[in-house]
Amino acid sequence: MISVSNLKKNYESFQALKGISFDIKEGEFFGLLGPNGAGKTTTISIMSTILEPDEGSVSIAGFDLKNNPTECKKNIGVVPQEIALYNDLSAYDNLLFWGSLYDVPKDVLKVRIDETLQLFGLFDRKDDKVKTYSGGMKRRINIASALLHKPKVLFMDEPTVGIDPQSRNLIFEVLEKLHKEGMTIVYTTHYMEEAERFCDKIGIIDNGQIIAQGTLEELKSLSKMKETIVVSFENLSDSLYANISSEWEGVKRIENAIHFFTSEVNRDLSVIILKCNQAGLSISNIDIQKVNLETIFLSLTGKQLRD
Repeated sequence: MISVSNLKKNYESFQALKGISFDIKEGEFFGLLGPNGAGKTTTISIMSTILEPDEGSVSIAGFDLKNNPTECKKNIGVVPQEIALYNDLSAYDNLLFWGSLYDVPKDVLKVRIDETLQLFGLFDRKDDKVKTYSGGMKRRINIASALLHKPKVLFMDEPTVGIDPQSRNLIFEVLEKLHKEGMTIVYTTHYMEEAERFCDKIGIIDNGQIIAQGTLEELKSLSKMKETIVVSFENLSDSLYANISSEWEGVKRIENAIHFFTSEVNRDLSVIILKCNQAGLSISNIDIQKVNLETIFLSLTGKQLRD
């Protein structure tokens, strides 16, 4: 359904994308994960025709993005990070406006608007101005506006940031329904639990490069981890951390804790404690974490997703 090949994008002297490539099958839920500034939004913006790449190519539903942008646009819906609604219009009039841009016949559009408002639990508030809505309600209408032309592909750039639990759960229900119905979804998020819950395949992007991609199980295999030993300290200085990291392969520091990535926790735990004591480090807490997407991401990038 989507093929991305060797995408590159520069902003003056900053290289945002350094030649990324990936493929997404029809009906696949693809998660694009990375810390702030990694290149997620730039990638989504190119795929959704908002930005032009400096190099590389994208095809969507069999159409080349450069040669057939109009055909690509017909097949995609875009949910940007920023809410794109008119506050002084009602939710219904917002959807009427956005739907008309896709040349949906007016009689068909009215039916779809009603259906979409029901889907997002906002039919009873359809005539209220958007400026009276909560942040979560605005998010729901923002997503609804991308679905009115029934796209084959939906791009969603961090659609659940800063919203209430009720709206988040309702959006999750809609996503599960769309996925079940076979829509191809490309999703960026700062929330690992969302990626683990929804994504068939995940691409991890850092510093403008795809550093790993695959299913969750494939990423677990790639990382060669089983568990993470998180050791917190009272006195972790830069020099003491440097001493430990020079003697132990596979460590990352986050504030006053060191994450030791291990394939054999029973073997390594006592050795880690001994080395920390020898280095003069005062241990305040030890936590054993099972391998999950958060620990995989940290081991591959050296960063937390929200960095």
